[in-house]
Amino acid sequence: MSYISIIKNGIVKENPTFVLMLGMCPTLATTTSAMNGMSMGLATMAVLICTNVVISCLKSVTPDKVRIPVFIVVIAAFVTLLQLVIKAFLPDIDAALGLFIPLIVVNCIILGRAEGFASKNSPLASFFDGIGIGLGFTLGLTLLGICRELLGSGSIFGLTLLPETYNILLFVLPPGAFIMLGFLIAIVNQMKSEK
Repeated sequence: MSYISIIKNGIVKENPTFVLMLGMCPTLATTTSAMNGMSMGLATMAVLICTNVVISCLKSVTPDKVRIPVFIVVIAAFVTLLQLVIKAFLPDIDAALGLFIPLIVVNCIILGRAEGFASKNSPLASFFDGIGIGLGFTLGLTLLGICRELLGSGSIFGLTLLPETYNILLFVLPPGAFIMLGFLIAIVNQMKSEK
């Protein structure tokens, strides 16, 4: 399997948001705007890439009995570093995402890729898997954020495109996340069935 196909696999065939439907908590909670969705996706991708590489490097020295706890400690270390960097350099993102940054530790996408891919493959392949799955997650969250922000606030990335009279408040509220995600999954499934 080539590195390009590993990346493509994470974006298309195993997209965490639209195909595997993993990581739904941050998907639904942080996508009130395109910027929040993209920020959460990029934060998760950074942790995913670093975790995959380290887990792949440690796979031969990690006993089976403590494999999952080791994965959790590695993930928690990278999430802690990421949270400190975001607090120091991106206070607006920290304020917007708040509690959802520490919750990356228990994101099933990261633990699943550590167990399902990184613990069985080389560090380089694991690096590209982290990029692919991370890009798929980031694209999914950003697209959902764009749709919700456009319909709910009339803007994309803060740039106003529609007058306030066309805003549908439902789409920036929690039920709007479920509705929009359902529509996007239906569109993705329709596109896949037409191929």
